[in-house]
Formats: sequence, structure tokens, C-alpha cells
Amino acid sequence: MISDVDDALVALIKRDALNGTDVDVLFDAPTKDWAARRNSPTLDLYLYDIREEAKLRAYGTVDVKGDNGLTSGRKSPPRYFKLSYLVTAWTQRPEDEHRLLSATLLCLLRNRVLPDDLVGGVVADQGLPVQLLVAQPPPDERSISEVWTALGGELKPSLDIACIVPVDVRGLTAVGPPVLEQARIRMADEEAGGGRRRAAGETGDDRRGVEEEVVGGTEPEFGRRFTFRTVAGDRDR
Repeated sequence: MISDVDDALVALIKRDALNGTDVDVLFDAPTKDWAARRNSPTLDLYLYDIREEAKLRAYGTVDVKGDNGLTSGRKSPPRYFKLSYLVTAWTQRPEDEHRLLSATLLCLLRNRVLPDDLVGGVVADQGLPVQLLVAQPPPDERSISEVWTALGGELKPSLDIACIVPVDVRGLTAVGPPVLEQARIRMADEEAGGGRRRAAGETGDDRRGVEEEVVGGTEPEFGRRFTFRTVAGDRDR
């Protein structure tokens, strides 16, 4: 799931922000040692946080319809996870870094969701959009400066982008075939061994009772048959 989002982000930025230039797009942690080894223009998308968007969680099940319009299965609603990326530009001059960040910012602002033609894998199979959040305020429990401190590097201009990704956790649960025939109830005389059926309302023995008969595979009729028989002692009531 994460790799699908990574690939879509790289494809989007290379297509709409970098315009075929020879800028590297990486996902490395921008530490001091890593920065010292960079000798070519680089745009770094560091995935620094993964957490569930609990406010989007839903419960229950959702019916899945087949081509015939009937329910073919049920599935749980997707759960949504927020992937947060720290985007930084690395060149020999701050002005060039600012241009890279500006082009990336404009590219992402034009897309409220990741384009469908760039999303693949299991994320695309779900048929749900991946929302893009650009330069939003960080959560109260974390600031960008804390991220840089944890990386051991010096603070520099950066973009914070987040992707809200739907995740199908349990998959599809198949359901039984639909009921295509109505239930049938027929009357039968006990003396005839259930052989002669009697329509509802026909007079016969006064005793009453209900017993279910299991219909075998040789019976031309489908379903379950209920035979109404008499119970001793009901005649005098």
C-alpha cells in the first residue's frame, strides 16, 4: 500500500513539477551524513509518520452488488491511514532549492487527490480516491522542528504533505445464493401416510398438529414441506 502511494507521488512530481529535468526523487532520511554525500539536485520525500485517521473510521458492513444487481458479498468499510512526508530540496544554491519547492507546491495544490492514472496496486483495486493534503499545520503533539531534531540535521525549508489512503482490511465475505422461490405449505391426511394432499380449509380429522417433512432429492418440488397432522386430545376441546 505504501509503495503504491510512493510510486504515484514520484510519477506526479516528475510529470507536473520537474518537467523532465535530471532532479533525483528519493525517500531517504535527510540526515547530516546523507546530505553531505549529495552531489546532484535532489528532491527528498521522507515518510516520517504513519497513523490512522480515526475520525474517518466507519463500522458495520457494506453490500457488494454483482452484475445482476443482486448482493454477491459483504465487506467492512475501509479504514483510512495518513502517510506524512517531509519534502525537502537539495542543491548547491538556496535559490534553486526554493524553485524546486515552489514547483512541487504548485503541482500538488492542483491535485486534491492522486490522479487515478498514476495510482496502481492494491490502492487502485479499491476504487477509492487518495486525498492529498499540502502544507497543513502539523498535529499538536508534533512539530516540524522536532522531526529535524530527531534526524540530527539543521532546520531548512520544507513542505509537509499527507496522503489519506483507504485500506481494505478484511476483504470480501461471500453470501449465500438468493432465494428464488416462495415457501410452499400443503395439507396431508395422516391415514394416507401423507400421500394425499388436502387444500387449506378442507374438512377432515379434527385433531390438529404440525410436523415438518424433509423433501428428498427425488422430489420434483424444491423447498421444505410442512405436514399438518392431528394431536390426540384436541377433538374434545
